[in-house]
Amino acid sequence: MHKLAMIITGIALAATLPAQTAEELVAKNTQARGGLEKIKALHSLRMTGTLQQGSFKAQLARDTVAPNMLRQAVTIQGMTMIQAYDGTTGWQISPFGGRKDPELLGQEELRPLVEDADFYGPLVDYQAKGNAIEYIGHDTVDGDDVYRLKVTLKNGDIIYYYLDPETYLEVRTEKQVFVSGSVRESYTEMGSYNLVNGEYFPFSFESGSMQNPGQTAMITIDKIEANPAVDPAEFKMPAAPAAQKH
Repeated sequence: MHKLAMIITGIALAATLPAQTAEELVAKNTQARGGLEKIKALHSLRMTGTLQQGSFKAQLARDTVAPNMLRQAVTIQGMTMIQAYDGTTGWQISPFGGRKDPELLGQEELRPLVEDADFYGPLVDYQAKGNAIEYIGHDTVDGDDVYRLKVTLKNGDIIYYYLDPETYLEVRTEKQVFVSGSVRESYTEMGSYNLVNGEYFPFSFESGSMQNPGQTAMITIDKIEANPAVDPAEFKMPAAPAAQKH
């Protein structure tokens, strides 16, 4: 009976949502965001917001510069953790563990950071980036019909995009990151889209691990600045202070 219900649901979805190709979905998503001209008119972004996970609360700040530089900071009770990628090197300062000097990121931490640093996202210029796209049919998110798009990144990681059939904007993504023979699966649901310099951005996110779906984090974006002046030096790993002589 369960399988029959799934088949009936699939038929019903197919009847309500017209057929699409992967290329058409990418094109409609790009247009929904504001169109390629508006997207490419952005060269840097500055975001500030709040992360809430249960009773835990932190302030977030994030600077990005095209094509692939990123710096993000998480501040809790006056202490700030920084992670950054300058297009070549990824590093962090993590004072919560008592380490206040900058240190290089390992492979597991670096891989998702590099992917997040893709300024325009994996769908824009996907062919030139070596990403592969595949339309894999209809699905539902919170009871609503969606299109499901599979994006295989050049490095082998996979992102599933769930697109609203009316707006063609993302309402959910699921990510599979393959590191050292293991897979890490996470999801993000996004909403509260607003225009920034002619492009639509989500201002609310709910994210978590697929393995532990009960542990979710809510991110609320307070402000997004378009094309702020950003010093490229802030993405470079600072030198560790010289050891003091005794």
